Amino acid sequence: MIRSELIQKIADENPHLTQRHVERIVNTVFEEIIDALAKGDRVELRGFGAFSVKARDARLGRNPRTGEAVQVEDK
Repeated sequence: MIRSELIQKIADENPHLTQRHVERIVNTVFEEIIDALAKGDRVELRGFGAFSVKARDARLGRNPRTGEAVQVEDK
């Protein structure tokens, strides 16, 4: 499901809300999750899932087409 489908589904199930209002609500929720993750916080939505940013060390990877070894930087 993509964002626009989520917005449409919520709007369909809540006829008292306009699609534009639902879009603002969904965008606000996503923005708050993004902001919290950018600060290094963990976001937990009970009954749905938990989100956190994980640091990954640099490593040696492979180009799937050529099989050539490639250095992958830390993230």
